[in-house]
Amino acid sequence: MSGELVDAAQIAGDITSSSSSQRGLLTQLRILGAIDPLTPTRLPGWTLAHVLTHVARNASGHLEMLAGRPQYVRGMQSRNEDIEAGARRSWAELVDDVGASCGELESAWADLSDWSGTVTTVAGNRPKRMLPLLRQREVEIHRVDLGLGYEFSDMPSEYIRKDLRLWEMQWRARKPMGLTPLPRAALAAPPHDRLAWFVGRLDIAGLEPAGMF
Repeated sequence: MSGELVDAAQIAGDITSSSSSQRGLLTQLRILGAIDPLTPTRLPGWTLAHVLTHVARNASGHLEMLAGRPQYVRGMQSRNEDIEAGARRSWAELVDDVGASCGELESAWADLSDWSGTVTTVAGNRPKRMLPLLRQREVEIHRVDLGLGYEFSDMPSEYIRKDLRLWEMQWRARKPMGLTPLPRAALAAPPHDRLAWFVGRLDIAGLEPAGMF
C-alpha cells in the first residue's frame, strides 16, 4: 500500500465501461462467424489475425502489470514476437483467445482492491488506476482498425469524453509551457473525429497529424 488516494467510484466505472467494450467486441466477432484471418485490416501490414492477437496479448500484458511485472517481459520485442506468432492461427482460435484473455482480465479487476501506485507499460510508467481506461482504448481503437463495420462514431460517448481529456492533456504538455490551446480545426471537429485525429486514424483539413500515437 502506497497510501495514495484513489477514486474507487471512478475506477469501478472505468472497469464497467472497459468490460462492456471487451464484450461488445467479442459479441461482434462471434456474430460475424468465420472470416479469413489473413484478411487485411486498416493497419498497414496487419491482418485480422495480427490485430486480434494484439488485443488478446494486450489483455495478457495488463494481467502482468496488475501482478507487479512489466507489460511485456522484453518490451516491444516481446510484443511484436507474440503478435507474429499468434497471427498464424485459425479464426476460431483467435476469437477464443480474445474471449479467454478478456475474461481473465475482468476477473483480475474484480479481485484487485489496491489501485494505488504505478505500473510499467511498454510506453513507460503509468498510474495503476489508469489501466481500465487504457485497456478500453486498445479495444475500442483496434475494433475500428479491424475494418469490420465498427467506427469511431460508434464508440461510447463516455469513453470518448474520458480519453479525449487524456489526449488533450498530453498534447498540451508537449507544447511550450503547456499552455497552447488545441487548434480551432480540432476543436470544431466532432469528438469522435477529434479522437481519431489524436490517434492517427483521421486527417482533418488544415491540421498536421497530431503525432501522438
